[in-house]
Amino acid sequence: MHLVHTSPEADVAIIGAGVVGCAMARRFALEGATVVVLEAATDILSGASKANSAILHTGFDAPTGSLELACMQAAYAEYMDIRAAMNLPVLETGAMVAAWSDEEEARLPTLLAQAQENGVTDTRLLSRAEVLAREPALAGHVRGALLVPREHVIDPWSAPLAYATQAQMLGARFLFNAALKGARRDGATWVLDTAAGEVKATTVVNCAGLYGDHVETMFTGKPSFEIRPRKGQFVVYDKAASEHLRTILLPVPNDRTKGVVLTRTIFGNLLVGPTAEEQEARDRPDVTRPELDMLMDKAVELVPALRDMPVTAVYAGLRPATERKEYRVHADADLGYYCAGGIRSTGLTAALGIASHVFALWSGAYQAVRGAVNAPPQPVMPNLAEHLPRDYQTPGHDGIVCHCEMVTAREIRAALDSPLPPGDFGGLRRRTRCAMGRCQGFNCLARVATLSEGKLRADILPEGDA
Repeated sequence: MHLVHTSPEADVAIIGAGVVGCAMARRFALEGATVVVLEAATDILSGASKANSAILHTGFDAPTGSLELACMQAAYAEYMDIRAAMNLPVLETGAMVAAWSDEEEARLPTLLAQAQENGVTDTRLLSRAEVLAREPALAGHVRGALLVPREHVIDPWSAPLAYATQAQMLGARFLFNAALKGARRDGATWVLDTAAGEVKATTVVNCAGLYGDHVETMFTGKPSFEIRPRKGQFVVYDKAASEHLRTILLPVPNDRTKGVVLTRTIFGNLLVGPTAEEQEARDRPDVTRPELDMLMDKAVELVPALRDMPVTAVYAGLRPATERKEYRVHADADLGYYCAGGIRSTGLTAALGIASHVFALWSGAYQAVRGAVNAPPQPVMPNLAEHLPRDYQTPGHDGIVCHCEMVTAREIRAALDSPLPPGDFGGLRRRTRCAMGRCQGFNCLARVATLSEGKLRADILPEGDA
């Protein structure tokens, strides 16, 4: 019997549309590959990528010589190179690793040496007096700090949205509600059974985050890593709190976690978190009062002026930790399978670098039939950063819908009519900030529902959305 093999409809199928998947789609599309992205949810950034601290990392404390460090530093440079054209904001805060005990202070020189070895040579030690001169609202028992001048704050959602939008402008297809149900090899082609129908591709790149090990099983029969979800809870203080801290405040890290961070957000608030809680469930992380109280107590311990500051929101996210700390990036060129797994808290920063690394692995095994795209289209993201001009300051916006976050009707319509529109209410919130302020949508949700009626792939307020 003569077997007729199927022809692929894409060079690369990317499983998962989190920040790494979006960056992966962009890189492959920029290099001329045909790309399809399969996402189980109704929108991009619906899993681990929707909850993070939004810090652009330098890699000063990453393991020296690691893939994580290389990807972070390559991505940092690329982000800075493309951000102006794509209108991606950066809040230049710098960071301090603050010591609050004799033991922590004694570890600062080691951290400085690691930073220098990692190529972050503008780091330096600060005395207690220098720390308090920079941040006078800190508690007086601070002992000293390591200053990392180029650690900054970015918009955690506009960046991956820009990556995905550019990929789509270059021909990449995004399929939503397309959970992967199975995969089989037909000659040199993967035939993927998804909830949105059958997809054929020469290569698969696993960017499935919290389900990365499950996805790998479909392609290799046995996963090479095990996802062990780690929950991180956050507390978001009112915008007035941001006047008490200009610099990202980092703890002296330990072997398990980077610890609790205090930082301004690009949206004008002050954030404290995350916790680091192991759990078995891979979806719907819950916020819990004892842990939130712990975070607020910690914030007040470090910045006493936060004691009476109101809280705007709380949230939790899950990080796709594995049994080992490092990234789980590997390739089987003969099988046409590539994996970017175990990407934890540094994923927002490192995504562009991870994508370039995986593409380099792929291009070393496959001869591309198309060359890199010359003068690729550049999407321009709407600005939501508080320190830069906002849409409501320009006439013709048709009224402010969300007064807590100063979101205009024009911004909401633009998001709904964009090349990659939101698929659900969470996606609309991330694109515009509507219903994410003090009242959490109490005053604006009816108007938002009217503006978005019939334009979302899911109901206006999915069960469990805050």
